[in-house]
Amino acid sequence: MAAALLVVALACMPSYSGPHPGDAFLARAQEAGFSLGDPVMIRIFKRESQFELWMRKDDRFELVATYPICYWSGKLGPKEREGDRQAPEGFYAFTREQLRTGGRHPLSINIGFPNAFDRAMGRTGSYILLHGGCTSIGCFAMTDPIMEEIYKLVDQAFHQGQDRVQVQVFPFRMTEANLAPYASNKWYGFWRTLKQGYDAFESTRVPPAVSVCNSAYVVSAAEPDGDAPTRVAADVCSSEPPIVTASAGPAPKRPHLKARPRVASSHKAGKASHGARVASRPSRFAAVRLHKTAAAGSRRIR
Repeated sequence: MAAALLVVALACMPSYSGPHPGDAFLARAQEAGFSLGDPVMIRIFKRESQFELWMRKDDRFELVATYPICYWSGKLGPKEREGDRQAPEGFYAFTREQLRTGGRHPLSINIGFPNAFDRAMGRTGSYILLHGGCTSIGCFAMTDPIMEEIYKLVDQAFHQGQDRVQVQVFPFRMTEANLAPYASNKWYGFWRTLKQGYDAFESTRVPPAVSVCNSAYVVSAAEPDGDAPTRVAADVCSSEPPIVTASAGPAPKRPHLKARPRVASSHKAGKASHGARVASRPSRFAAVRLHKTAAAGSRRIR
C-alpha cells in the first residue's frame, strides 16, 4: 500500500512537457556557453519592473535573460499581511514541489512567502506566485509565453539535481544612489539589510546563504569557487539554519543546448486589464508596452 502511494505521489509531481524555449533564445544561450539544466537563480526589481534569470557557468552565475514584468500590485515595500494586495520583498527559495501546473494559470511557481524572516516579523500571506497573464494581486505576472520559458529552464535545473532556486526580490536596484532619496522612508533600514544580499551577489556572482537571527536577515557571502556556505558564521546565531542556501559545487558538464523545433503554444500573452492603475505608474506602463515584443525576443544574453 505504501509503495502504491509513493508511485502515485511521484506521478503527481509537476513536470513540464510543453513548448521548449524558442530556438533563437536557445541558440544565443548556447553561443554564450550555457546548458539546459544548469542551476538557475532569479532576481526581481519592482520599481524597474524587471525579472532577471541567471544561470551558472563554471563557478559563477551569469545573466541569461532580462524580462519585463507585465504586472505587480501594491507599492514599494514588503508584504505585511494577507489581503494587503502587496507584492513581497526579501530572500526566498523554492523547491521542485512548489512548481504548479493547472488552475487559473497553466504554469506558476510558489516563491515561498512567508519565509522565516516574514514569520518572525508577524507577516502573513500565502501563495505568492510567479505566473502567466498580465494581472496580479500580490504576485508577479509574466505573461504565458514568458512563463513557459522560465518554467522550462527551472524544471530542467531540478531534473539535473538543483535542490532549490533562490529568488531575490528588491524594491529597486540596491545602489547607494537609488537608496539615498529614501533615507526618511520607514523601510529604509529594511532595504539596507536587503542591500547586503544584493552586494554579496554583485561582488561574487554566487548566491549568498541567508539566515535569520534575532528577527533580522544575516547574509553569508559564498566564495566564487563553488563551495557555498551552509550556515552563517559560528558566532552569529549558529543554531539557526539558513532559510536560503546557495547552490553547492560546480554543475557537472553536459552537452550544450540544442535548439528544438518550437511547439505552438495555445497560451497567449495576457493584456493589462488594470489600465488606470498601470497608467499611474509610468515605469510599469512602459513594462507592459515592452511585452508586445517580449515573446519575440526581448531577452538579453550575456
